[in-house]
Amino acid sequence: MPGSALLAAWREGYGLAELRRDLMAGLTIGIVAVPLSMALAIATGVPPQHGLYTAIVAGAIIALTGGSRFNISGPTAAFVVILFPIVASHGVGGLLIATLMAGLILVALGLARLGSLIQFVPYPVVLGFTAGIAVVIALLQLPDFLGLDQVPLGDSTLHNLALVLHALPTLAPAEIGVGLLTLATLILWPRLKVPVPAPLVGLVVGTLAAQAVIPLGIEIDTIASRFSWEFQGRTGSGIPPFVPDLVLPWRLPGPDGTPLVVNFSLIRELLGPALAIAMLAAIESLLCAVVADGLTRTRHDPNAELVGQGLGNIVVPFFGGITATAALARTATNIRSGAFSPVAAVVHSVVVLLAVVALAGVLGLVPMAALAALLFIIAWNMSEARHFVHTLKSAPGSDVAILVICFLLTVVFDMVLAVAVGIGLAAALFIRRMAEITHARRLDSGDSELARSLPRQVALYDVNGPLFFGAAEKAISSLRIVDPEVRVVMLDMRDVPSLDTTAIVALQSLVEELRSRNVGLIFIGMPARMVMKLRRAGLYREAGRLSAVNHLDHAQRLARHWLSERER
Repeated sequence: MPGSALLAAWREGYGLAELRRDLMAGLTIGIVAVPLSMALAIATGVPPQHGLYTAIVAGAIIALTGGSRFNISGPTAAFVVILFPIVASHGVGGLLIATLMAGLILVALGLARLGSLIQFVPYPVVLGFTAGIAVVIALLQLPDFLGLDQVPLGDSTLHNLALVLHALPTLAPAEIGVGLLTLATLILWPRLKVPVPAPLVGLVVGTLAAQAVIPLGIEIDTIASRFSWEFQGRTGSGIPPFVPDLVLPWRLPGPDGTPLVVNFSLIRELLGPALAIAMLAAIESLLCAVVADGLTRTRHDPNAELVGQGLGNIVVPFFGGITATAALARTATNIRSGAFSPVAAVVHSVVVLLAVVALAGVLGLVPMAALAALLFIIAWNMSEARHFVHTLKSAPGSDVAILVICFLLTVVFDMVLAVAVGIGLAAALFIRRMAEITHARRLDSGDSELARSLPRQVALYDVNGPLFFGAAEKAISSLRIVDPEVRVVMLDMRDVPSLDTTAIVALQSLVEELRSRNVGLIFIGMPARMVMKLRRAGLYREAGRLSAVNHLDHAQRLARHWLSERER
């Protein structure tokens, strides 16, 4: 149910003490979200205010309608590799339309109660594509960090790397100095254990350093020098000091700077990116909710969270915001700051809104090199380098292969291909493992007392494991009769948990073959649901030919009865 997280917190009892906790947590997260939202928007290829609008609008809507009490939603680093190519191909307007389409898909997933499907994404796949995304993000920040001139980055990582290398002679020492100073601050500040967010301190230090060199005649590229805005006849540089205004996404510029023309062709082109956005948003938000549950000993509603994420992404494009999803680092900070309910996320959105209105001019002074340094830290944290290396050393060879393949595909091509191939490989390996444990063999006198007591005309087979398309044919082919004396075959199916259509077809073929040779078949211990499947497929009980019983003793008596009937 949408809003289940807010309702759960309210039922626990919400008073002034809980409100105070949410206010303090929301203030802390809001301060952290301002620089992150700007940096991630710029990394995506859009002006910084679009990231701020995302935190303001989507952050509040998702908190109020989602299924996790502690998730903080907004622009995240994981989306950079998906959104950057969309902006390059379709402009800001195309990105917002794709976000709207992804929101509709997320709502549909939530209403279809598919939130639990996140557990079917293997860990090596998630770790591989997140590490790959981190590498791509870091590469995209090199031009700003090094102060390179004229580096028109695109959606090809290898091409972007070539462009960066070609532009290295244009690097600017002052830009590098500001970036390194910011980077050092971001790394060292958390070790001081001072309760002030490192991103805020790092960007303040970088901004002060950029301002300090201006008297020396050195210009540092900033948000204000890079971006400009126009609103109701007014123009300016940096970030517009206004609350998010209602806008139609298709009225925003396309790749050529003119408004988009919405038609079937455009929707078809954006459908693939929208599906990718929805898939990543679902994975990111639900993984974040699972981590939050572990930290707080609470339980989230995955379907409500998908609906909430969808509603946020449906509404936010109409206020100029880009794609939003739950952010793990901000969520963890929210929990550590003492948050009690989704009200903390709403407060965080209000703090970002106040920063836009009151501090737009100050935010415009932030150097691009400092934002690049902040994104380096985000990329490093996102890469989970220690887990990546540990998995390479300790995981089975098949999982290592999936991890490396997903990582390389994400870096060289894109995340969507990496996830699709990774899940496909994981599924294929799982099928092979299941096929290896599925078998059928004939029991002899040395295996069981029952087999020893059976007449020589009766063969007892033990079938183990799931009978599905990857294993059914191999297992059932081993039941082919080679002993001409056998007149009755008994199949012990008690250890068969499931069978699919392929197995049913194989069993039909087996029954027909045995019938042609005048051999009866008895299924033992088959659950009623499997018996019903066989009946729907046309395999009915037939005296002397086919039957299904619950116990071995019953099967033995029935087999002897069939033999005696044939001897008459």
